[in-house]
Amino acid sequence: MYKNLRLLYVTTSNKKEAQKIGRALIEQNLAACANIIDGMESIYKWEGKIQEDNECVLLIKTHYSRVQKVTRLIKEMHSYEVPCVISLTLTEDEGNEEYLNWIENSSKQPFEL
Repeated sequence: MYKNLRLLYVTTSNKKEAQKIGRALIEQNLAACANIIDGMESIYKWEGKIQEDNECVLLIKTHYSRVQKVTRLIKEMHSYEVPCVISLTLTEDEGNEEYLNWIENSSKQPFEL
């Protein structure tokens, strides 16, 4: 059974930025959960040059109906010119069904501002 859930993979410049974005998403009921993994090392090419940086990973669990709003908020709050926001589809056969139900129910709640 398809659950209409997404896991968004986002990189940030540091833990403080990840916390700020994650908290805003939860406060605005745009996500059920945001996990922060600090201390990631990234090697990538940007504007023709190889870069090496320490970054932070922000994993966001949400309903598909929120992905565009989540992405828009991340882009507004993010320090990068082109932030990494990748949406991956989740289904119940890929994990704990009760947990996936919690994500779906939590991230479909009406907005409370």
